[in-house]
Amino acid sequence: MANSAFKKLEGKVAIVTGGASGIGEETARRFSSHGAKVVIADIQDGKGRDLVESIGSRCCTYIHCDVADEQQVISLVHSTLQLYGKLDIMFSNAGVFSSVEQNILDFDMSACERLFAVNVKGMASCVKHGARAMVDKDIKGSIICTASMFATVGSAKYIDYTMSKHAVLGLVRSASKQLGAYGIRVNCVSPGGVATPMPCNSFGRSEEEIERTFEPSSKTLRVELELKRGIESEARG
Repeated sequence: MANSAFKKLEGKVAIVTGGASGIGEETARRFSSHGAKVVIADIQDGKGRDLVESIGSRCCTYIHCDVADEQQVISLVHSTLQLYGKLDIMFSNAGVFSSVEQNILDFDMSACERLFAVNVKGMASCVKHGARAMVDKDIKGSIICTASMFATVGSAKYIDYTMSKHAVLGLVRSASKQLGAYGIRVNCVSPGGVATPMPCNSFGRSEEEIERTFEPSSKTLRVELELKRGIESEARG
C-alpha cells in the first residue's frame, strides 16, 4: 500500500481491461494502492472476483466484459459512470496471443478473426468509449493501451499477433492527435516478454521457462525500473 502522502491517483476512477490476471492484475493493484477506484474488466470471472476480494470491494469492482463485443464495452463504461460518476483512466490492456505459429505462404486469414476482434477492434472500442465518457464530462484523462515490442519489429513466427500490435500503435498515434484537443492523453506501453498467464498458456511453458526465454530484455527492464525507483526515492528524500 502506498503511503497516503504519495497516493498519486487519489480521487481518480480507472478501468483496467484484461484486469483479472497478468499485467492487468498488477496494474489494478497498483492503481488501487495509489488511491484510485478501479473497475476490473475481464472474461475470467472467477479470477476477477477473487482479485476484488483480495484488493477490497470498497475501492474496486469486477465487471464481465469481452472487449470484442462493442456493446459490452459500452455497458462497461456506462456501469463505471453509474458506480463512480466519471472516468479518468482507461487502461485498454485486454489481448490474446497467437494460437499457432504461422508462415505467410500458407497464412489462414480466417484463423485470426478472434485475435483481431480483441486486439484491434476491442482496443479501438475501449479508446472510443473511454474517450467519449471523458469528453462528455470534460475530464482531462489518460488512455493507455497495451501494445508490445512486436508493435515496432517483425516476428518470424507470429504474423497475426504482430500485425495486431502494429495496429495498436497506429490507433494510439492517431487518437492522440485527435484527443489532445480535449486534454486527453493517449499512450501505449510496449512490454517485452513477461511471464503472465497468456504467454505461458500459449507456449505451454512455465513462468520460469518464459522468463529464461526473455531474460535479456527482462534484465534491461529490471535495470530501468531500479533506476526509476532510485530517482523517485531521491526526489522524495
